[in-house]
Amino acid sequence: MRVGELRVDAISDGAFVARPRYFGDDVPASARPDVFERDGAAWLPIGCFVVRTTAADGSDRTVLVDAGLGPALDPMPDGMLLVGGQLLTGLRTLGIAPGDIGDVVVTHFHTDHVGWLFDPSGRATFPNARIWFGAGEWAHFVEGSGEMAPHIREGFRTLAGTPRLVALDAEREVAPGVRAVPAPGHTPGHLAVVVESSGERLVLLGDAITVPEQLAETGWHSMGDVDAELAGRSRRVLWDLLAEEAVRGVGAHFPELRPGRVADGRWVPSGEERPAG
Repeated sequence: MRVGELRVDAISDGAFVARPRYFGDDVPASARPDVFERDGAAWLPIGCFVVRTTAADGSDRTVLVDAGLGPALDPMPDGMLLVGGQLLTGLRTLGIAPGDIGDVVVTHFHTDHVGWLFDPSGRATFPNARIWFGAGEWAHFVEGSGEMAPHIREGFRTLAGTPRLVALDAEREVAPGVRAVPAPGHTPGHLAVVVESSGERLVLLGDAITVPEQLAETGWHSMGDVDAELAGRSRRVLWDLLAEEAVRGVGAHFPELRPGRVADGRWVPSGEERPAG
């Protein structure tokens, strides 16, 4: 997809098999059969995004947003499942090698967003990349009780105190046209990423909004929210942003990784906008 002069490519690392219970214990198994259409489950992507931009010195710069689950299978409650492993293949089809990635922005430290950052020995998969993340993630996941694979934790600890890790507690430009902005609640330091060029904006939502249907289903939260009330406030801010002119958005688990926007209080996928007049 294009955002002004910038190119953004979506890659799915695998599949997230979600059921209604993911969105709250009070969401019935019969909810929204249009969403959970395969034996009561929704097969959603594990989305990662590549943004190609130009640095101040005129050189090309490649930014990866989120690093998938990695080559792993992660069972979840109620028959839900995460299965990954396809990110590097997707990068290869775009002509991108791991060493070409200059920056990785991690929206949050849940397992399906950090899985390719480090190999089983704790060595960085993207050897030339700085890793940007919300400062609140470190205390919760690396030093605290948040779930994190041992080799991922070890990789982060190995890089601690080096310029390779950049912890953010406020909005910050990562690369020309690419800004990380706080969107906490799902996790303590959750970020969204705004890609902007020539008056157009694309908001990469991470898991701040899990699926577009949450616009209508305002009671739906997320099984993984550490602060459901704060996550709800962040969602409302993002919905308002997505209602602005020339702004689109896409989350890591949006079906087909298809962007869209909010118009007249409803979600409109890109390509389905009503013609003017």
